[in-house]
Amino acid sequence: MYMCNEEMMPSIKDYDYRLPADLIAQEPLPERDQARMLVLERSTGAIGHSRFAHLPQWLSRQDVLVVNNTRVFPARLRGRKPTGGRVEALLLQLPAANGSHPRTWSGRALCRAAKPLKIGQRIDFGAELQGEITAVDPAGEIGLQLESTGRDLAQVLAEVGDMPLPPYIRRPAGKNDVQRYQTIFANATGAVAAPTAGLHFTPAVLRELADKGVEVISLTLHVGPGTFQPVRTEDYTRHRLAPEYFSLTPESASAINRARAAGKKIVAVGTTSVRVLEAQYHNREVQPGEGYCGLFIHPGHRFRVVDRLITNFHLPQSTLLLLVSALAGREVILRAYQTAIEAGYRFYSYGDCMLIL
Repeated sequence: MYMCNEEMMPSIKDYDYRLPADLIAQEPLPERDQARMLVLERSTGAIGHSRFAHLPQWLSRQDVLVVNNTRVFPARLRGRKPTGGRVEALLLQLPAANGSHPRTWSGRALCRAAKPLKIGQRIDFGAELQGEITAVDPAGEIGLQLESTGRDLAQVLAEVGDMPLPPYIRRPAGKNDVQRYQTIFANATGAVAAPTAGLHFTPAVLRELADKGVEVISLTLHVGPGTFQPVRTEDYTRHRLAPEYFSLTPESASAINRARAAGKKIVAVGTTSVRVLEAQYHNREVQPGEGYCGLFIHPGHRFRVVDRLITNFHLPQSTLLLLVSALAGREVILRAYQTAIEAGYRFYSYGDCMLIL
C-alpha cells in the first residue's frame, strides 16, 4: 500500500497521508487524561487502543519517563501601523528584562501584515506597548524592538500577548488556552509552542505512575518555530533544523544514566525530549549540557538512548513525522496513522496520542 523510493533517494513525499479536516482537534478535551491513546508495538506493528488515563497499565518500574518542562510564553502580539493596517507578530525569543532597562527588548519575530514591513516602521501594540521594525528578512523574519511606556515589559506582555496556538487551530486563543496549552510540568519559560505529548498528564496519572515505581525526569527544550518549519527540499536529508535552546542538568543526566545501567527503558515524552537525549549521548552516556540543539532525526538515525515514545500525531511531510518514522519504521507509522484516521482519532496539538513500545 505504501510505496517507498528511499533506495533511490530519500523523499519527503513518501511521508504523506490524507487527513480529513474534521479530525484536526480545535479544542482541548474537558479532561487532559481522557485523550485516546493508540498503542503501537514497533517490532511487530501490532496496534491496540487505550486511553491516556490508563498509561500506568502499560508501564512498570522498569520504565523511566523523560519530560520536557518548558513553558510557553504569550508570544503572539496584535497591533496596528500608524496607517491603521493590522500587524500580527510572533516573538521568537522570550522578552526577558533587559538588564537595567526592563521596559525595552530587542529580538526576532515572525510578522504578518497586508503590506511588507519596512525598517523604521512603528507598530502600536496597545496603550502600554510600542514596537519598531529594526530589520527585515526576505524569508519573513524581522528584527523588532519593543518598549513599554509604563510598567516592566514582562508584565505588559503577560496581559496583551496571546498564547501562540498553531495555525491549524482555526480560532483565536482564549482564556482556557492560558492553562490548557501548558503541561503540568511547565516551569522553565521560553517556548513558542507546547511540547504537546506532555499535555495529557494529570496529577492523578503521575500519582499512579509513582505508585508503580515509574521515575519521572525533566529536561528543557524551548520549542521554537524551527520544529514546525516545512521541509522544502524533496531530499529531506538536506533539511536543516533551526537550533533551539536546551538544558539537561547533571542531576537529570545522572538519573538517566543510572536507569540505563540498571537495564530500564527510557520513555521519552514528546519528540523534543527525544532530540535532547539523542543529541547529548556521548562516550556511551547521556551528558549534561546547556546550549542549542539542532539535531534533525530522520530515518537512518540509530537511537542510542530512547526505547519508547509518547507522542501526538504529526503533520504530513513534517520533521516530526520523520522522527517517529525513524523510531518505528515508515510503513509501521503510516499504517498506524491510517488506523487512527479510520477510528476517528483527534489529531495534532489538542488531539489524541500514541504510545510507541
